[in-house]
Amino acid sequence: MKKVVRIVLWSILGIVIVLAGLMAVFMYKVKNGFPVSYETEVPAINFPANQPAVLLFSKTTGFRHSGSIDASKQVIAGLAKKNNWFVYETEEGGVFNPDQLSKFSTVIFDNSTGEVINEEQKRALEKYVENGGSLVGIHGSGDNSHHWDWYVKNLLGAEFSHHAITKDLQKTDVQLESKTDSLIASRIPQKWSHADEWYVFFENPRKKGFNIVLTISGETINSSGNIPILASDKDFGMGKDHPVAWYKTTGKGKTFYTSMGHDETTWKDENFVKLIENAIKWTQIKI
Repeated sequence: MKKVVRIVLWSILGIVIVLAGLMAVFMYKVKNGFPVSYETEVPAINFPANQPAVLLFSKTTGFRHSGSIDASKQVIAGLAKKNNWFVYETEEGGVFNPDQLSKFSTVIFDNSTGEVINEEQKRALEKYVENGGSLVGIHGSGDNSHHWDWYVKNLLGAEFSHHAITKDLQKTDVQLESKTDSLIASRIPQKWSHADEWYVFFENPRKKGFNIVLTISGETINSSGNIPILASDKDFGMGKDHPVAWYKTTGKGKTFYTSMGHDETTWKDENFVKLIENAIKWTQIKI
């Protein structure tokens, strides 16, 4: 009998060790990305005349928010039809070349995670923004899997730490900042209720000179990202002033980021969709 008990206990221990190992590998991949291949072939794009061009880029080499990405494509296609935009949708990095980037008014990293473009393409995007282009980031585009200093400094303004583990989507009130650019704030209520996966950053982008659009109170959500054994130092939040959307100018260009947009349900929130529409319109106005 004792032998049977020992076998069972050792079997359980073995399973626990294997599961812990798999979880550790998964966490590493989420943070550092999965095996990467970079596309360099320049695509053939027919840019229509008299239509602002939007690049919708949703390549992922880290965690993939499939539901949100699929829903966003449909919603942004509808916004494009409404506003007479030309949207080029791709997950191929070859479009990140100086000539083609210069033809876009806006580049959107649509829940794009991991290292998705190579160093030359990164430099091309940096120069594009600094010379008058615009970059928009949505949700997963703000996690810590990108390993790109310029990107963190100019789009995010802060380094991602974690999100709550015990509860994926949490509903709380979203508050509009009074000093937000009038175009970005257009037809967005002063306060509304929204459910999302709320990202926690190590710093507040407000302190880095970013203009805050929306906030929540970090005191109204469970912000603990602790995982037994793997991560025991993530039991903190951003406090009462917890920004969830912000923007700034970079050289002659513009950047806008929102940590909202975790899954397909967020794209059914008309206030969130209006925020994205306003942000794209704002990026199309040259400084």
